[in-house]
This record gives sequence, C-alpha cells and structure tokens, in this order.
Amino acid sequence: MNRFSYHRAGDVAEAAQMGAEADTRFLAGGTNLVDLMKANVERPTRLVDISRLPHNKIEELPEGGLRLGALVTNADTAYDARVEQRYPLLSSAILAGASPQLRNAATNGGNLNQRTRCYYFYDTATACNKREPGSGCGAINGVNRIHAILGTSEACIATHPSDMCVALAALEAEVRVEGPGGARVIPFADYHRLPGDEPSKDNTLQPGEIVTAIDLPADSFTENYTYLKLRDRLSYAFALVSVAVGLTMEGGKIAKARIALGGVAHKPWRVPAAEALLEGQAPSPELFGRVADALLQGAVGQGTNDFKIDLARRAIRRALRQAAAGTPQSQTDKHVA
Repeated sequence: MNRFSYHRAGDVAEAAQMGAEADTRFLAGGTNLVDLMKANVERPTRLVDISRLPHNKIEELPEGGLRLGALVTNADTAYDARVEQRYPLLSSAILAGASPQLRNAATNGGNLNQRTRCYYFYDTATACNKREPGSGCGAINGVNRIHAILGTSEACIATHPSDMCVALAALEAEVRVEGPGGARVIPFADYHRLPGDEPSKDNTLQPGEIVTAIDLPADSFTENYTYLKLRDRLSYAFALVSVAVGLTMEGGKIAKARIALGGVAHKPWRVPAAEALLEGQAPSPELFGRVADALLQGAVGQGTNDFKIDLARRAIRRALRQAAAGTPQSQTDKHVA
C-alpha cells in the first residue's frame, strides 16, 4: 500500500472540491476501497473521509417513496421496517450479498460504486483495461468463468458485483448526487455504464461528485417479487447469475413487470421490451420462456462462462414463477425450491 494523506470532510462542498482533484478517493465504509488499496489496484495519494456527512438517514418522500441516505449501512437499510414492508425486493437482495459483518460496515453509496471482482482486475501482474487503460483484457482469452455474457466489448468482459443494485434497477430508483457543478438526479438505468472502449469508467459520475441518496418510488412490489441468486456456495459468494423480479398482478394476469439481471453484465441488465411481453398476460411456462429468450438476446459466452447463458435462462424462468406465485426466494434458507 502506498503512502497517502487523509482528510475528513466537513461538508459536501468541501468533499466535492477535494474529490475533483487527481488521485483522490472518497472513503466511507471502506469495505471495497481498502481491499483495492492493499492489492495496489487503487493507489490514491489522498483519502477524503465522507463518513461524517449528514446522509445517514432513511426518510419519507412527500409522494410516498423513501429516500435512502448514501451513508446508511446496508444492514440498517435491509432491516429498516419501511424497507422490509414496502420494498421487500430490496431488503432480500441486500441480505443475499456479502456477510453480516460487511453489511454492518458497507454503505449504500459505496455499494453503488463498488468495483468488479474480475480476477485480472485484482492481479496487477496481468493485463486489465479497467485497471490500466490500453493494457488489454486478460479475461477474454483467459479464465472467464465469472465473466459477462451481455453488453461486453473487445476491451472488457467484467461484471458488476452488486446484489443491491440489481434490485434498485428493477425498482427504477433514482440516484441523487452533488458535486462541483451542483446537485443532480440520475435515473438508475443511466448510473452505471457498459464498458465500451472506456471500461475504467464504471459509472456516469463526474469528477468530485458524491452520491448523497437513493430515492425509491412510491410504487413498489410487496407481494409478487423475488430475488434469486445462483452462486458457487450458499453464502458469501458473488452471483454467477441473479434475477430481481417485481410483478403487479390483477385478476390473475400480470399488469406490470420489472426484471433485472445480475452477474451477467458490466451493469444491472434490463430489457424493457422483454418486460412488456408479460404485461396483460397470464403466467405460464411458455410465456416465461419467451421472456427469458428476449432478456438474453445477444448473449455470448467467452469459453468457460458459456454455461451462464443456459443458467440465466433457467434462473429467469424460475424467478418469474416464484414472483407470480408470491413465493419469493428465502435469503435464510438459500436452497432453491
């Protein structure tokens, strides 16, 4: 780990001003950044501690939604009674991730901004365009079992590791940020980026911008939902494939549908046209199969991750069955029924 200076920001304006300078990183829970610094993947010359900024509350919004402070921990978010009752999809997704110890430290803003767990990104002896632009991608012709099957580019096939973000994508949350240019709101679908030819850029934040809150809409899925996560072991493992589904059922038919996939792309993956196939239809295996095909259109394996395409297809169908039946996947008993 390299030498660095440390500064605790007194307010957002001060933090944003310092954060806009080169080789500066924001520090909150530190559950990802500190690991990256230990591995010499991140080598900031200055850390700006934002953990004391006043963004550590969950608040009601006038129109009926919830505002999740960026510095609220993942654990406090998952176990908040309002989140559990009104946004059980989000609570379930958070509890599917990491471990209790990490959820007690990790923040909501940090969860949005965590970096990929690609083997080559973490190994500074190998080529990685995300870590060192222009160096190449060791994963494309290497060990790529955990890598992306959708939205990839010739420069990068890494996946986004978050569970929480998959649920936020399905809920169509909004991200509130502040920076040197003032405050703005980013629709969740526009927050994370596909790799393209600039895989080092994970999101659409501008230099110095800080996530201050995540807004959840009033309209949520309290009965017909599920977060299904498939992984190599039943706990403390990143998703090979995950599926967040929220449905609104009326008269035995699907009135509204939202689906997001994790573990398959550089960002949580949504295809609105695939969701539209469900609306106005009665649940059926045939319908769920067509939706799965639409969600995975264009999916391409890289060799050792070819299995993910069929795994994702099966996971989508099963998640849709769980949501339609109102029998969400348990995050306590993780065995898939």
